Amino acid sequence: MANFDPHEALNADIRAVARVGQICALFEPRVLELTAADVAERTGLNRTTAYRYCASMVAAGILERGARRGTFTLGGLMVELGTLALGRRRVVDIAGPHLRKLSAEARMTAVLSIRGLQGPVVALVEEDRSRAVVVTVHPGTRLDTTAAQTHVLLAYADAATLELMAAGLSPAERARLESEVASARRRGFSLVRHEGGACAVAAPVFDEKGLCATVAILGADLTDLPPALEQLSATAAALSEELGGPTEGPPDADV
Repeated sequence: MANFDPHEALNADIRAVARVGQICALFEPRVLELTAADVAERTGLNRTTAYRYCASMVAAGILERGARRGTFTLGGLMVELGTLALGRRRVVDIAGPHLRKLSAEARMTAVLSIRGLQGPVVALVEEDRSRAVVVTVHPGTRLDTTAAQTHVLLAYADAATLELMAAGLSPAERARLESEVASARRRGFSLVRHEGGACAVAAPVFDEKGLCATVAILGADLTDLPPALEQLSATAAALSEELGGPTEGPPDADV
């Protein structure tokens, strides 16, 4: 009879839990359904193992069968847990009126993001419909390292979080990220101008424990930065004050 190694069994369980988390993280607003082949390609598993994981996750309620044959999507358990997790973030409960006011005053789309496993995740969006071109982002979107809200999050995060976000970047990309993070830490906000003219400005929101969210404005053009930055700063400060956190002074608009 083969010897039973409890340490090896424990390690196998830990690897399985990590793999389930990795599979769940593949889903996002633009990736609502995945096949076992998709999961295999993106995780490095073989197709048979990927299918077994997906089938087991269906049985547990983590995934469910998708609308297309052979696909999987996030299941009811994930919906319940996601709703519960957001419900515990008080900033999400109180931010709505603040975002609506900010969007109306700045005539730009206002966005609240909270920290997720792999960086900031968009939680609330208040779109500006007063202009011909609407710049927006979908709730649930994981923001990458080029986003202004990512720079703000990393400006108040520890070194381990920066290392996690910088994984896979080229030396040049990492240098740009570190420069943007240092700038956000120094100025108290991050400004990003994207190709095509779109731009975003983000500022930190604090509760009694530290950074709890970021708030940003998005637009097709930002020719007059100081007023928009003042409105953004006031919104971030109002949210922080309501949450019992420190309020930052008006950031320097010299960009």
